Amino acid sequence: QVQLVESGGGLVQAGDSLRLSCAASGRTFSSMGWFRQGPGKEREFVAAINWSGGNTHYADSVKGRFTISRDNAKNTLYLQMNSLKPEDTAGYYCAVRLGLRLSSNFREYDYWGQGTQVTVSS
Repeated sequence: QVQLVESGGGLVQAGDSLRLSCAASGRTFSSMGWFRQGPGKEREFVAAINWSGGNTHYADSVKGRFTISRDNAKNTLYLQMNSLKPEDTAGYYCAVRLGLRLSSNFREYDYWGQGTQVTVSS
């Protein structure tokens, strides 16, 4: 069974940085991703990364500010978030997709963490 545990969220000011982590346990994974969901909003794709880390994909809203990475030796996924904006406020979730292709569609992910809250004040 796959278990994902996110950490690193918090309350920050606009322009600050945060690094989210997602510790994974269980079977070997293929691609992984980060999604976010604000109050009253649909779950939104943030970033995805393949097994080797050599291929990444970002939502336009975070491109150039956020960086997804992974350390397979530690079974950990990261999301470095810089130049945070109030509109980045959301619960952030990591997810595992057992397929090889990167995807921005949350329905194509198989396992999810419980989420970590990021709040950015103006």
